Amino acid sequence: MRITTWNINSVRLRIAQVERFLKEEAPDVLCLQEIKCTNDQFPRKAFEKAGYGNMAVHGQKGYHGVATVSRLPMTETGPTQFCGKDDCRHMAVRVNGCEIHNFYVPAGGDVPDPDENEKFAHKLAFMDEMTDLMSDLSREPAVIVGDLNVAPYEHDVWSSRQLRRVVSHTPVEREAMARMVEAGGMIDVARRLVPENEKLYSWWSYRAKDWEASDRGRRLDHIWVTGALERSALAGGREAFRVHKTARGWEKPSDHAPVTLDFAT
Repeated sequence: MRITTWNINSVRLRIAQVERFLKEEAPDVLCLQEIKCTNDQFPRKAFEKAGYGNMAVHGQKGYHGVATVSRLPMTETGPTQFCGKDDCRHMAVRVNGCEIHNFYVPAGGDVPDPDENEKFAHKLAFMDEMTDLMSDLSREPAVIVGDLNVAPYEHDVWSSRQLRRVVSHTPVEREAMARMVEAGGMIDVARRLVPENEKLYSWWSYRAKDWEASDRGRRLDHIWVTGALERSALAGGREAFRVHKTARGWEKPSDHAPVTLDFAT
């Protein structure tokens, strides 16, 4: 089974790119974040035409939103609300006997202080509640994917020293993510297949016109699995995990690249 996660930054605006990706890479399951549309605005016909007639959508007007589409039989088991907010940041489905959780974690604003920045406080609270869910999933065959908005390791950012006080790479966020991983016994597939001393990114800012040359990225998009899926997630080796960096260079792209993992049978 091939699973891809992609913060699309408006699915209607970039549906042509999604169609191109589905045709070229043919994932069995595609998990999208930041779809920025309501459920009835989701471009269902385009996905049906592409062969992805199974859809689980949790959207809202103009902001956030997640959707999981599949060409395999799929049962919706989510979404879950976090922090008492219905801001459409999670969807869970069951495919091939495993549960796939699609997340869009709050970005957290610009100031990494929960006392001064309500958005950052929300992000930390959201991650705390995610930790409880990870603990519940620890013994199940489950996949966690999405834009988790944290780059946890030194080489998940272009300069750990310069970004340690920047939201997405602060110690408090990295520690919160480590607690999530520990609570669920999660395997961070990317860093099991790609050594931690290698730079690995999935996001490049729109602010950098020469984004590819400067390569000042961050690894914000993740694929984790519980212990029950460790063998199938890692059996394909490094070639089974891919960041589709070329998609970041397509016309009017998302600032995130798709991230794919091929599971072994």
